[in-house]
Amino acid sequence: MHLLSEKLEFPDISKISKEGLVAFGGDLSVERLILAYSKGIFPWFEACDPILWWSPDPRFVLYPNELKVSKSLNKTLRNGEFEVTYDLNFREVVTACSKIKRKGQKGTWITSEMIQAYCDLFELGFAKSIEVWRNNELVGGFYGVDLNNGVFCGESMFSKVSNASKVGFVKFIQSTNYKLIDCQIYSKHLESFGARTLSRKDFIKFTNINESN
Repeated sequence: MHLLSEKLEFPDISKISKEGLVAFGGDLSVERLILAYSKGIFPWFEACDPILWWSPDPRFVLYPNELKVSKSLNKTLRNGEFEVTYDLNFREVVTACSKIKRKGQKGTWITSEMIQAYCDLFELGFAKSIEVWRNNELVGGFYGVDLNNGVFCGESMFSKVSNASKVGFVKFIQSTNYKLIDCQIYSKHLESFGARTLSRKDFIKFTNINESN
């Protein structure tokens, strides 16, 4: 496994295992994060671990034109219970994602350092948040990275009430023109929306990420 130095570089991901662990160490600077995402790599680690960088094979993705919406969710979308906004409360969304308890996880990978790192990306226009409101209260949302290459790299979502994040997810996809939504790793929840696997090689090709840089 490759140990990163202060130099901004990552190893050739075509030579790593299917599990997808690319390297460890380095930092969460804006420059390194942009380089990582441009190569199909993302950070994912727990607070007690060093920074771990991943590029799994296969990748879990959603093509927007393959989005599936259940009848019950369509009914919720029509009834106007929720209001959806974009990039209005980025830090609050990321912080809420860090506090949501998730089955099978003892803690969160969204540390205070990571929150600040993604807020820095947001300030430079490389990250987005989607907020879902009910009665003027933030009840759901998600955030991710956008390098302006037609791919939205989803990071995390939260929901305080039933269907909140689902409504935000569907409205976001229906109102944008992304070629691909990167869901990173398998999720039964996202599979229900039509997400499926894509080989790492095809993911790199599809997103026009130059693996050799």
